[in-house]
Amino acid sequence: MEELKIFAPATVANLSCGFDVLGCCLDSVGDEMLIRKNDLNEVRITKITGQDLPLNADENVAGVAVKALLKELDSNEGFDIEINKKIKPGSGIGSSAASSAGAVFAVNKLLGEPFQKKDLISFAMQGELLASGNAHADNVAPALLGGFNLVRSYCPLEVLSLPVPSDLRVVVLHPLIEIKTKDSRSIIKQNVSLKSAINQWGNLGAFVSALYTEDYELLGRSLQDEIVEPVRSILIPYFRELDELVTENGALGFGISGSGPSVYALCRGDENAEKVKKSIQAFYSKKDIDFELHLSAINEKGVKIL
Repeated sequence: MEELKIFAPATVANLSCGFDVLGCCLDSVGDEMLIRKNDLNEVRITKITGQDLPLNADENVAGVAVKALLKELDSNEGFDIEINKKIKPGSGIGSSAASSAGAVFAVNKLLGEPFQKKDLISFAMQGELLASGNAHADNVAPALLGGFNLVRSYCPLEVLSLPVPSDLRVVVLHPLIEIKTKDSRSIIKQNVSLKSAINQWGNLGAFVSALYTEDYELLGRSLQDEIVEPVRSILIPYFRELDELVTENGALGFGISGSGPSVYALCRGDENAEKVKKSIQAFYSKKDIDFELHLSAINEKGVKIL
């Protein structure tokens, strides 16, 4: 193969109880990327549509991630990268992760797959480091592997794939305001109380258990965040009102997607998810804020070849 066209999916990270260690992959929204070999021994970002992002490979997350992969291989192969950017930067649904994960997935394929999918996570994390100042894996791991993922350890890196309950759906509201991940991380407290930490550990463990047992009620009760959400939620318009609204309309749980401003609601089944989506649409349409609304199943494959 000389070139590859791929779909690089959006993701929801943290899922309330798992800051920086938990994420899932969406199916209905993502970037499209075209990666082809070149004879210049150079990584180039040749075209970006949809968003105004750097074409300099050293300033673009896709270029940085690919260069990290090639450095590990001690390879001087050249690649041209085109990105049709459908996930807005600063949206909270893994914009930088999609570009980073998609690029390393495609380059790895074009090189004959010298790395397993899980090996690609560390390279994609270098793109996250550029974007946010922190090499976190809770977006890039599900973007590459699909489904739900838990980062057990960062040093050494160990990522676990978790089961996906068959009826689980995600509704994502993206208010069209930008919250940069670097800014959103800067307001988080660096120390937490032991009580809050214990509650968070309990919820994370219960969430993982609920995925294995398909216990939807337990899953909903686990979506609690005492550490990050109380601070970040003040940046998101009508957060508390939305929480009450989706709960009244049958959502399992509600929270901030990544660093925001997107918020998510987990729902059981298509009918319930549609009801929650319509309730959000009716509410937000009356506000003076443009928005996008997505309903998605959990993407169990991750990056896909088109």
